[in-house]
Amino acid sequence: MIAFGPVPSRRLGHSLGINNIPPKICTYSCAYCQLGRTIDMQVEPRLFYEPLTLLEEVKDKVEQANVAQEPIDYLTFVPDGEPTLDKNLGQEIDAVRTLGIPIAIITNSSLLWREEVREWVSQADWVSVKVDSVDPRTWRRVNRPHRSLELERVLEGIRLCAAAFAGQLASERMLVNGLNDTEADAEQVADFLGKLRPSAAYISIPTRPPAEDWAHGPAEDVVNRFYQVVRNRLDNVEYLIGYEGNAFAFTGNVEEDLLSITAVHPMRQDAVDSFLAKAKADWSAVDSLITRDQLIETEHEGRKFYMRKLN
Repeated sequence: MIAFGPVPSRRLGHSLGINNIPPKICTYSCAYCQLGRTIDMQVEPRLFYEPLTLLEEVKDKVEQANVAQEPIDYLTFVPDGEPTLDKNLGQEIDAVRTLGIPIAIITNSSLLWREEVREWVSQADWVSVKVDSVDPRTWRRVNRPHRSLELERVLEGIRLCAAAFAGQLASERMLVNGLNDTEADAEQVADFLGKLRPSAAYISIPTRPPAEDWAHGPAEDVVNRFYQVVRNRLDNVEYLIGYEGNAFAFTGNVEEDLLSITAVHPMRQDAVDSFLAKAKADWSAVDSLITRDQLIETEHEGRKFYMRKLN
């Protein structure tokens, strides 16, 4: 399923997701990834879906959302892997641009050193770049990149992208307890972001089940201290540490919607409750998906989550 949602986004309001990468092909295997460890590590962009096929699926989902009176603020490329591994990304942005909705891309930044990737990304209206660390050792521990990647090249790609991008550029950093949460880490990333001047710098912690059980967020005082250090260098620093809410859209088919959303966005139990109430359905739909081994139940910090089982 290429299109999913709309889902609530703490950055973008109501986001209709575009899943342009099959699970789980990525350049990183981040310790905190909500989709688990990477199945297929890649660094060379290649073809996955035909742009017109992607457009038709996104168009259908937009129409379903409109019929259901579900608002859409952005069409967001936020797939099961790294969106810039898609060689058709630029053509796909051109295609969905015809729907008249702003376009966002959430990237881990690892391929922005490639000129063609920066050209694809430049076509979006809003782009978020990941900067979890600017220290090579810490970067490898947190993001666990493909062995061919080098941090300095990645950071240079981010710099070049920021310098040329005409839309809104945001940055994100995921704090993992004991890995990248010290004051020295904060000083280093603040220096780097200070040169980028993003429209917003987001500081987040894992709020969904991570790939590794030990990848938890730091204590509140540590997060606050990190925030204060970065805030001294940048005007617009924001937390992404709260729950995004339960406003998941129902667009007509309970099981299809659940599977498309949870393939990219694990749902808390109370979010599933709210979704089922909106769809006028009950838990038998969830039980059926679990029985058929398409949905799995997991737990994070005392709460139950549901996510699609990846192949």
